[in-house]
Amino acid sequence: MTAIDLKTRVREVDDFPEPGIGFKDITPLLLDHVALGQAVDDLSAWTAERKPDLVLGAEARGFYLGAAIAKEVGCGFLPARRPGKLPPETVTARYLLEYGENALEVASYAIAYGARVVIHDDVLATGGTVEAIAGLVEQLGGHVVGINFVIELSFLEGRKRLGGYDIYSLIEY
Repeated sequence: MTAIDLKTRVREVDDFPEPGIGFKDITPLLLDHVALGQAVDDLSAWTAERKPDLVLGAEARGFYLGAAIAKEVGCGFLPARRPGKLPPETVTARYLLEYGENALEVASYAIAYGARVVIHDDVLATGGTVEAIAGLVEQLGGHVVGINFVIELSFLEGRKRLGGYDIYSLIEY
């Protein structure tokens, strides 16, 4: 079977969520079962090489493929949720976005000391979201053994912010 150019399954929405932002919509990729399967297979193969105990997905678009990757790799899935969506006890990370501020929480009991964690999110932009999540993993005693994305916006240089982490992206802009 011929590989799909996944970039052809991403729709750009100009001036969303604010003027000057070019939003990368992965809905067309998710709607195409062949492209979706290819994305999950590629991300899962990369993830499996890191031998994780958990895949941690960032709300909400990191949930789409994060749980599928965890299932394929044979490990657990941990959601990083918006504040107030998980019962106590949680730990919270606050971070800046390219167009605002946000926070994510994880269950404080969910990452065992020494756990190997791969973080998954849909887009690497400035790196603030994943930098904050990686900090939570490490605060709880886990080890970030890799970070993967569907899309990397390389012109925003988020990879630099994530310095020493092992990073993989399916699509680059």
